[in-house]
Amino acid sequence: MIRTGRADVAFDGIRTEFSLPSSFPPAALAEAESAVSRPVGDRQDLTSIPLVTIDPPGAKDLDQALCLERTASGFVVHYAIADLGAFVTPGGALDEEVRRRGQTVYLPDGNVPLHPTVLSEGAASLLPGVVRPAVLWTFTCSDEGVPTAVEVRRALVRSQAQFDYASVQKTFDEGNPHPSVAALAEFGPLRRALARARGAIELQLPEQEIESNGDGWKLVTRPRALVDSWNAEISLMTGMAAASIMLEAQVGILRTLPDPDASAVSALRKSAAALKVPWPADLSPGAFLADLDASTPEALALFTDATRLLRGAGYTAFSGSVPEVVTHAGVAAPYTHVTAPLRRLVDRFATEVCLAVTAGEDLPAWLSEALPQLPSLMGSSDSLSAKVERAALDLVEAWVLAGKVGQEFEAVVLRSGDNEAEVFIANPPVLAKCAGKRLPEGERIRVRLEEADPVERRVRFTAKT
Repeated sequence: MIRTGRADVAFDGIRTEFSLPSSFPPAALAEAESAVSRPVGDRQDLTSIPLVTIDPPGAKDLDQALCLERTASGFVVHYAIADLGAFVTPGGALDEEVRRRGQTVYLPDGNVPLHPTVLSEGAASLLPGVVRPAVLWTFTCSDEGVPTAVEVRRALVRSQAQFDYASVQKTFDEGNPHPSVAALAEFGPLRRALARARGAIELQLPEQEIESNGDGWKLVTRPRALVDSWNAEISLMTGMAAASIMLEAQVGILRTLPDPDASAVSALRKSAAALKVPWPADLSPGAFLADLDASTPEALALFTDATRLLRGAGYTAFSGSVPEVVTHAGVAAPYTHVTAPLRRLVDRFATEVCLAVTAGEDLPAWLSEALPQLPSLMGSSDSLSAKVERAALDLVEAWVLAGKVGQEFEAVVLRSGDNEAEVFIANPPVLAKCAGKRLPEGERIRVRLEEADPVERRVRFTAKT
């Protein structure tokens, strides 16, 4: 239980520290409110497709809705994405403000949205039971889960239901999933097998989350449900298809990540050998990591070491020629962002590129002019979002531990240096620095809490000898 003061005041301090906006400029808000009643243009009525959404509990900014169908020759996947192009006027006050923000920034007591909530939680959100403008991706896939045809178009859609991951997972466990997602249990594993074969790199590190516990906050780790990973494969497939459209047309913006260099792979192999985890010579880093049991301390240490494989992510805009680096090492394929336009700026522009290219049209001038600006805008907002998230976690970690200074905990050593290591403590779930000489990576040790300062957002442990 947190007993060190009001948590909302502390999070307000983070908002102030990072100059997060508390409201939208009047002109931008007026544009958003006006756009709610603006005609969305001539588009195909596809409200008969039984789409559903799967999001965290209580979410209102619903970017995606899906429907899968198993056919005699494979699968048909419908994936509807919120269409912000129907609401944001290029060059207007709202467009200017969302470019400044870049993405939604999340804090435990409420987010700082990319778009006014009249859009992000209202007229543009794919809420159940209401007709919404959307960009609908339709994939015809083989029995192996490989797309053989892709169509992208503007449409009117209507989600039938809003689900969360845990409830959908429960329906699969009980054998009665909703018909619109029942095929996920077959299609998702097929797509994950394809990702493994490509050499995609996935780090299954524990994700810390902050939850309210009545009069304060607590830290939790939430295991990733199978449905979560299956659903993520639909988004990844869409991003890969969008990248292919752009590369063929030689115009667009990609999410890129260079392949890991040989020294990083060699260092990971040495870590695996030191931890006595077998790694066959012919197995790619991605396949090796995919086969690890994420619940073991050795796997946690190796996933942490493997973060060095995924360095240098960014956005690459191009026009008239294909850039030198077009792939994303984590995906092991060309990839771009198009599936979260309510929460991320670049998705709206990337989607507009795909719509123009597939319609055989030239990119409008406003879009061509915006593409080169997006890497910088997204890089800045990615950095800010990461700093805010880390600050909030550091703060809550210090709050949770503030009354436990002097106590001992069991920890797993994730990464060790000469005089300090990074450790993971399961209860409460904390990632922290720990003083100690060359602590053994992948092993469980006892640590003593030396400091927990909510004001400085600092936690410090020492290894017991």
